Amino acid sequence: MRVRGLVRVRGLVLAAVLLSVLTACSGGAAPSTSPGSTTAASTTAAGPPSASSASATAGRTHISAGQSPTSAGQSPTSAGQSPTSAGQSPTSAGVGDPTSPLVVVNKKRPLVPLDYAPPLTTPAVPLAAGASNVQLNPVTARAAERMFAAAAADGAPMALLSGYRSYATQVATYNGWVARQGQAVADVSSARPGYSEHQTGFAFDIAAPTGACSLQLCFKDTAAGVWAAAHAHEYGFIIRYPWWHHETTGYYYEPWHLRYIGVEAAADMHARGVATLEEYLGLPAAPGY
Repeated sequence: MRVRGLVRVRGLVLAAVLLSVLTACSGGAAPSTSPGSTTAASTTAAGPPSASSASATAGRTHISAGQSPTSAGQSPTSAGQSPTSAGQSPTSAGVGDPTSPLVVVNKKRPLVPLDYAPPLTTPAVPLAAGASNVQLNPVTARAAERMFAAAAADGAPMALLSGYRSYATQVATYNGWVARQGQAVADVSSARPGYSEHQTGFAFDIAAPTGACSLQLCFKDTAAGVWAAAHAHEYGFIIRYPWWHHETTGYYYEPWHLRYIGVEAAADMHARGVATLEEYLGLPAAPGY
């Protein structure tokens, strides 16, 4: 009896061993691997890794050709949506229309046509010493007159330094920068011809009547600069190139550069805390050409 029992036990053990060997050979058990390695079973029998597992793997998230960083990296706002949130952004129908207050002209969006020229008028506002090209399109000129009058009434008078610049003027301005400083410097200091907001007639530069800090960062601390930052939106204007948003607008901070977009849009941007026109209209950043 004792011999038969031992034989039976040995037979059962042998059968269990054979069964485990057969199971391993048939692929039922995943082969062991070193930490961090990818097994053949995970990429063949089980198919390719899912998007969620791939994004969780260190060093293996890539942006495919033609894919924007917003779609690949899942930014807080979906690709194509403005931070003003989906369903709440304004119409972008005018972003390519040079006659629209919402036209966007930046290093990725030239005017069409490049030599566009708007209707022009000279606003009845104080002019800064050395002012040039002081014409604006009619809607911007009327809004500027109201804003300048309000600023003066509040004890923060401002003066118009520069307004419309034609395509030919911008050719000369840009080429002058290139000749003096080289193209790399020119591209961060001056717009290429056909890429300047000044050419639309919707943009202009302001200064203090005394000329203090003209075209300098310290203008933001003058009475005119402080007033413009606080109240320009009430008259349809924005500071087009705000502090530390050059990676979006393509230009460093210019507290003197105002852009007319209409009272409704400017007030909406101010209320929502949206800094740039690109963000407000859900357009890509334009840090370079």
